[in-house]
Amino acid sequence: MAISNSYNFRQISDKLTTSGVVGAGRLKGLADEGYTAVINLLPDSSEYAVPDEQAIVEGQGVEYIYIPVNFAEPTEPDFECFCQALDDRPDSKLHIHCAANYRVSAFYARYAVSRGLWSKAEAQTLIEGLWDPQAYAGWPEFMDGILS
Repeated sequence: MAISNSYNFRQISDKLTTSGVVGAGRLKGLADEGYTAVINLLPDSSEYAVPDEQAIVEGQGVEYIYIPVNFAEPTEPDFECFCQALDDRPDSKLHIHCAANYRVSAFYARYAVSRGLWSKAEAQTLIEGLWDPQAYAGWPEFMDGILS
């Protein structure tokens, strides 16, 4: 099973993909698909978390970065860790996931705008194709300046 079959999958570039729920079967093929790192924003306590995800990913020689983001309360330290993880891996093929690609789309959109990679309109296109952060507590403040 390819990672592209994951819930709310998005191909951002040749080196970056995002999604919601991935499942153990899709994670097991990451190395074969050329991925070198996974960033997981989904807390292990979530009902959608993959048991033993870190072992599955690292068992293939793929780097695993865990940044558990509380959906009800995204924080600046979470975002700073996310930015550092991306900045430290400019040449890696990355897959970033959470439960529904809500956290990920917001974090990546904000990152891409802050680094001059995307315009605000491009960031909004990604997010609006998945969800409405304005409808969830904590997210309008987190996305301040990105969303209209």
